[in-house]
Amino acid sequence: MNKNKFALTPPMGWNSYDYYDTTVNEAQVKANAEYMAANLKELGWQYVVIDIEWFAHGAGSQRDRYQYIPFNELEMDEYGRLLPDPERFPSSAGGAGFQPLADYIHSLGLKFGIHIMRGIPRIAAHRHMPVKGTETTANVIADPSSICGWNPDMYGVRNMPEGQAYYDSILELYAGWGVDFIKCDDICNTNIYPHNPYSARHEIEMLAKAIQNCGREVVLSLSPGPALIDKAWHYETYANMWRITDDFWDNWKLLKDMFRRCELWQNHVSEGCFPDCDMLPLGYLGKGFGQERTTNFSMDEARTMMTLWCIFGSPLMIGAELTKLDQATLSLLTNKRVLKMLTPECRPRQVCLDEKKAIWKAVNGKTGAKYAALFNLGEDEAELSLELQAADMEECTALTELWTGEKALVSGGNLKVRLEAHACAVYGNLN
Repeated sequence: MNKNKFALTPPMGWNSYDYYDTTVNEAQVKANAEYMAANLKELGWQYVVIDIEWFAHGAGSQRDRYQYIPFNELEMDEYGRLLPDPERFPSSAGGAGFQPLADYIHSLGLKFGIHIMRGIPRIAAHRHMPVKGTETTANVIADPSSICGWNPDMYGVRNMPEGQAYYDSILELYAGWGVDFIKCDDICNTNIYPHNPYSARHEIEMLAKAIQNCGREVVLSLSPGPALIDKAWHYETYANMWRITDDFWDNWKLLKDMFRRCELWQNHVSEGCFPDCDMLPLGYLGKGFGQERTTNFSMDEARTMMTLWCIFGSPLMIGAELTKLDQATLSLLTNKRVLKMLTPECRPRQVCLDEKKAIWKAVNGKTGAKYAALFNLGEDEAELSLELQAADMEECTALTELWTGEKALVSGGNLKVRLEAHACAVYGNLN
């Protein structure tokens, strides 16, 4: 399956989940899109993605008890295809769906994305709603033994022609709206089934085929993780992005563990195929969860996260409320020198990892630019060093620290730097 004609570099954008949870509305999406167009677009940030429950009536109204209201009323058309809740997305009224909002996002020079759950709405199955283009009803293609452990909205879809027809029908709808990006959940790792965590394999294939059939270039992102390394070839064949972790939040322990995860997946980054480290939980977060707050990451930890995501080659999705970004956070997201590493031409390799430090190197196979990143993973200030190869010694005077612009300190053939706990330095040969 040829999926590499678009999204050749890791997708960059904004996702509503970390700040809004299930509650984001049309005005809020537009405000974040306008901020992105004005402040981030020229650096490559382009996707505006509406996350989970955009189709659910009253989403978030019982957040003190449920994240996802059990067996809630969902907005659907006559074929069991989910539609935006018109109360939160008023331009969708009258069957317009997300097309008016997508048109507005596109008018800003950006791309539009949505989150979906694997499968078919349970309500559609219970009501025996027709599957578009078939003589079959939803209850026939729905598999009640295949469910999501944390969201009550959907049944899995059986591996049958009419099941493919359902996926084809929803992609026909999304393509008509102008969707450029789909984040499909409960599919990368069906973790309710520990003895069969890849039970949705056929639905990945059906969704990929539906995208191919719809006639529109749509990025396919698979969640949640952790992705299964022995299925790497399958993710690479059928998806553009796949999560290598469960939900990632602003917790140092989670960030430290990402070095191990990235090493596991470092050889699987290529054009159109990107192991995904999950969203960047920076700035203001958590309003939809009931407690708006600023990120728990220090500025040093935020730089460590951005550096690892970029040298590894992960997609970048901002979780913050963009309209509340402070200048320091904005500077993290707009550092051209750091973002320049974010290309599959820049092959990453972790050369050292232990409890106190990690070291990564990368070489851009097209430009010849070389990068080295040193991370202090310990709890105390420490000096880190990297022995330079003979071939690198001639170029060491051109190494620049990408965050500060300072020149590298090289002594006795070693690149040395003193770092605070949880801090990093990343050097690049910018010639």
